[in-house]
Amino acid sequence: MRSIATTAVFALAVTGLAAGSAIAASAAPNEGEDQYVVLFAEGTSSAEAQAAVEAAGGTILSANTAIGVATVVTTDAEFADQAADQSVIEGTAQNRVVGGVPDDTAAKQKLREDAVERETRVTPEEAAALGKPNDPGKPVKGAEPLADLQWDMQQIDATVDGSYAVERGDKKVTVGIIDTGVDGSHPDIKPNFDKHLSRNFTVDIPVDANGASIDGDCAEEPDQSCEDPADVDENGHGTHVASTIGSPINGIGIAGVAPEVTLVNLRAGQDSGYFFLQASVDALTYAGENGIDVVNMSYYVDPWLFNCIDHPADSAEDQAEQQTIITAMQRALDFARANGVTLVAAAGNGASDYTKVLSDASSPDFASVPGEVAYVRDLLDPESCISMPSEGDGVITVSSTGISERKSYYSDYGNGFVDVAAPGGDVYDTADLKRDYKAGILAAYPAALAAAEGAIDENGGVVVPWAVKSCDVNGKECAYYQYLQGTSMASPHAAGVAALIVSAYGERQRGGLTLDAAEVEGVLLESATAKACPDPAAYTYTRILPNGSTVTATHTCEGTTESNGFYGAGIINALAAVGG
Repeated sequence: MRSIATTAVFALAVTGLAAGSAIAASAAPNEGEDQYVVLFAEGTSSAEAQAAVEAAGGTILSANTAIGVATVVTTDAEFADQAADQSVIEGTAQNRVVGGVPDDTAAKQKLREDAVERETRVTPEEAAALGKPNDPGKPVKGAEPLADLQWDMQQIDATVDGSYAVERGDKKVTVGIIDTGVDGSHPDIKPNFDKHLSRNFTVDIPVDANGASIDGDCAEEPDQSCEDPADVDENGHGTHVASTIGSPINGIGIAGVAPEVTLVNLRAGQDSGYFFLQASVDALTYAGENGIDVVNMSYYVDPWLFNCIDHPADSAEDQAEQQTIITAMQRALDFARANGVTLVAAAGNGASDYTKVLSDASSPDFASVPGEVAYVRDLLDPESCISMPSEGDGVITVSSTGISERKSYYSDYGNGFVDVAAPGGDVYDTADLKRDYKAGILAAYPAALAAAEGAIDENGGVVVPWAVKSCDVNGKECAYYQYLQGTSMASPHAAGVAALIVSAYGERQRGGLTLDAAEVEGVLLESATAKACPDPAAYTYTRILPNGSTVTATHTCEGTTESNGFYGAGIINALAAVGG
């Protein structure tokens, strides 16, 4: 895993700033206010931190003492420059949308999955012409009702005849989902969901400073609050991820990789899919302080897909912000891992080799300063530009495979970047090269979101081909599921296997189970099924899009059978990981 030099983890003595080291989300800034994440130097005292922020023209709202950062509010337009003059402040980064978001924000849904092309999903009317939308598949003896549709679990031997017969996970093992939230009321999540331990580190942002919509309206019930409870997911991404990791074996829908572990929502993503720095570091430090065994991170920290420390196209202010993101995130990752948290992240969906010189035309994906828009940055050096958290030290990075085990057409890759591969779906991994939703990954879908997106009618019937309904044997309790694809969907499979490893080999401490993150990683990689690069190594993908056009792209795999840029150490295997 390549990295950029960062400051070592330390315990910053800022205990007087706020109670606790990982603080829940502060309120959105008022008109005329900006929020910053401020990074302090090692050994900074509470008084020194307070004085430095005040001298720069800001006020500390909350502090994360575990890694030495604070959320600061200011009305001073020169705050960042003035903060740079303070010896105890190492860097600053915008914590909120300030200038505005691109007009295509809703279409982008920039989460680390290209979402079975959400923007081209068929309407209910179009779906009716396609025939039966939700084939439940064939029953599998002893398995969940929709097991036949879970080709992903079959690929990694997480089945009734595979890992479920050896190890289903332990309730004392906790998996944190750092995502857009988790629908804790979903029937195929609720039995394994720990609401008490779950936290929401975000605040919904209805509009930015210019009146542009970010997250949409805040919840209408019960009080139009912008601070969602810790068991809510108004995007659907986090619920899908949680379901893949740990949906229980309960006679409804599907089963996850580790169907008896405990799921914890550590929400760091906005409804719109943006992930800000402060929420990300707070979620990681909370995980480290509260005994979370594994976390899944299927996202990158906004606004920069690649954080570059000295790219000439970036302003001095933007360079400083990117360095702050790198350092703050690495501190948080180091803190979590040192406290027993196994870190798993999605590789990304840019169809790029992260070990090569790249271009980036998507950053910043929201305006860090008024009027700023995304611009082209050519010749990004992989030694000085880094995507967080997937390229952080200590992170297990996961690429995506399709139903045929080929690397998915969208998955990022790179020899030395990818650690393992896992099924994330590839809807064009089909005989006719046309899209088939069933080549995606099926997992839980919040009912409220399904209704809002037009996937179900007023009677609760599914009317689109990318959603499925399942009920218990009595037909009294029903739940919804949707097909998605992306490395976002691959990563939770690996996180689930990591949870099985802790369950099988962990030591009992303080009423729970624990296993050093390095040991978990070692077992995960050693138990993966090695897979060689395709022959020829320059593999050409061909897709026939819904509009009839044909798209081709060639990706080159480098490395050996045991370790290469498409699959890392191989495709994860749940059964092998637990000694089957």
